Amino acid sequence: MTTVDTRAVHAGRDDLAALGVHAAPIDLSTTNPLPSVDTGGDAYETLATGGTLPPGGTAVYQRLWNPTVARFETALADLEGTTDAVAFASGMAALTATLLAATREGKRHLVAVRPLYGGTDHVLATGLLGTDVTWARPDEVAAAVRPDTALVLVETPANPTLDLVDIAALARAAGHAPLLVDNTVATPVLQQPARHGATLVLHSATKSIGGHGDVLAGVVACDTDWASRLRQVRALTGAILHPLGAYLAHRGLQTLPLRVRAQQAGAEKLAAWLADHPAVTRVHHPSLHDPAGLVGRQMAGPGSLLAFEVRGAAPAAAAVAGACRLITHAVSLGGVDTLIQHPASLTHRPVQGEAKPVGGLLRLSVGLEDPEDLRTDLEQALAAIA
Repeated sequence: MTTVDTRAVHAGRDDLAALGVHAAPIDLSTTNPLPSVDTGGDAYETLATGGTLPPGGTAVYQRLWNPTVARFETALADLEGTTDAVAFASGMAALTATLLAATREGKRHLVAVRPLYGGTDHVLATGLLGTDVTWARPDEVAAAVRPDTALVLVETPANPTLDLVDIAALARAAGHAPLLVDNTVATPVLQQPARHGATLVLHSATKSIGGHGDVLAGVVACDTDWASRLRQVRALTGAILHPLGAYLAHRGLQTLPLRVRAQQAGAEKLAAWLADHPAVTRVHHPSLHDPAGLVGRQMAGPGSLLAFEVRGAAPAAAAVAGACRLITHAVSLGGVDTLIQHPASLTHRPVQGEAKPVGGLLRLSVGLEDPEDLRTDLEQALAAIA
């Protein structure tokens, strides 16, 4: 088997030489000519019920299927080690479709392990989609699963505290319930949850996969049966990824291994430096804290996202974020430029109770800048609270 670096470059592009092109084409058609009423109708029926384009068939309408989107799905599934993948207009659209697909047979109960991305936590806590959630620690999941449990959800590394969870152990604890792993932070370069027992692997492809802050996308890697269920929800709700977004996300995969490893190296240096800074009380990064030894066993590396807590709680954290000059004060993660944000006020603002990040915690998504330049910027920003 070729390495993830080689597959990232070539996945989803096997037919380009036969087409006589080097770059993947972008098909922006919203509607497609129909050879006949019968063939068009058959294709519509197939695509609207979760199928894929049959050989020689017509795509009918972009809401149902698009070849540029399908290329990205093929490539992502290759990297995640699954048979299929389904792409959506955003990470939250992907999560919503998964919840709808999982609960459509009357099972409404979910088990979720915190911390999770704030948007995920919010949609579960509000019960907006008619679900009933039980929050559990990893060692409580087995006891929390019920006969009507439709899904177990976890994010590892977790956003924003970078907690790690043993996926194989959690899959065993989930029992009959499918396990959904949000793999956004690790990316398929560092972790492939399906190889450890996950049923569904979710990505906000807006983050590291797109990698440049210019595409909004989500994707779920899974088996063929789940893909059919997800495509049916996508077709009915109109949540398909736009072809241009699919092109950019697919292109992002080609440099993903290089970007992830370079950003990870910078994050390790900054985490070690921050751990000794007098204004910092705690640093969250798997290079510093991995009690179960999952880095090297489940993950190929600790990743490029870190968090740190500063003395002075929320006011001090706000001052540090506002004082950064090179580092951009903005939400999101995984891009080529370094971003800093205050989760309790922004991405995790809706999270309730003890699950809400502490006020002094800042999240740092390390980009491709020289780590020494980033350190210099953080030094002067931390001086604001000295």
